[in-house]
Amino acid sequence: MRMRALVAASAVLAVGAMTTGGGVAAASALKPAIRAGRSTTAAGARSAQATGGNGSVAPADKRVRAGICTSPPTYRNLAERLSADIRGALLGRDDDHAVAVYDTVTGVSCYADSGTHFSSASIVKAIILAALLRWHQEAGEPLSPREEHEATLMITQSDNDAATFLWGEVGPGRLRRFLDLAKMDQTELGQGGYWGLTQVTAHDEMLLLELLTLRNSVLTDSSRSYELGLMSRVISGQRWGTPAGAPGTVTVHVKNGWLPDDSGWHVNSIGAFTGRDRNYLMAVLTDASPTEDYGIGTIEGVAEAVHRDLNDAALLAGPAAG
Repeated sequence: MRMRALVAASAVLAVGAMTTGGGVAAASALKPAIRAGRSTTAAGARSAQATGGNGSVAPADKRVRAGICTSPPTYRNLAERLSADIRGALLGRDDDHAVAVYDTVTGVSCYADSGTHFSSASIVKAIILAALLRWHQEAGEPLSPREEHEATLMITQSDNDAATFLWGEVGPGRLRRFLDLAKMDQTELGQGGYWGLTQVTAHDEMLLLELLTLRNSVLTDSSRSYELGLMSRVISGQRWGTPAGAPGTVTVHVKNGWLPDDSGWHVNSIGAFTGRDRNYLMAVLTDASPTEDYGIGTIEGVAEAVHRDLNDAALLAGPAAG
């Protein structure tokens, strides 16, 4: 794994927590808030593992279970392979982790510890932008030039000052309204301006990715296209994580987050992968990694397995044998 120069030079300034000034906390001061916020919502985890990616429970005779994955009967072999390969990628990894995967074309979905809370670091920036876009939809007004500038910096370069500005402009009420509309009930907004300490789950991050890639009543096609467009333009030094192993035939949309404290590294990655006849989504969250690169390694091990299996022509052909 590579350690990016930006992180090596100033980890706290690049992590997706707050920089100094304007309600900032040093990384060493974050642990109590993080650990207090970590929990597993048992009902949420069970619900996530029993549903398709859109959160709706499929009839028992229409879906089959294969380990951590479920699928229509036609794609049982794909679900079995994907479950085995995700589990294999996580085997022996010495960190906490959660995974959510959903292929909207085949209907295969996989969830592992998807109701467990993790500190968001910079992946919350995707929520901030979605809430901003929803607010402007309701107001019937386009983003201002300042908002467009800050949104571009926030997503494509993970700029923390831009995130702090937009977090404050949208405000907790509108952020909460968006989460309610998105049914992201497991997400807990960071308090006191500490947006990087927002508590997220893989389940809720999958709901966000679905809103961005599938038509819905919360975000217009224009809003979805705008946010996905920025996520597709993330700078090269931040295109690690869920894009690892993605074929050249798909367009990569990604947002990552990374945050150190005295318990280790919190490293997260969410991604959407779109193209002709392909549309699949992935969220991998990690906590308590000994180094940033170790957390990235956990994410990329899962990502490589997912991309390989979801682009395997034989597995995609169906029907399942046997």
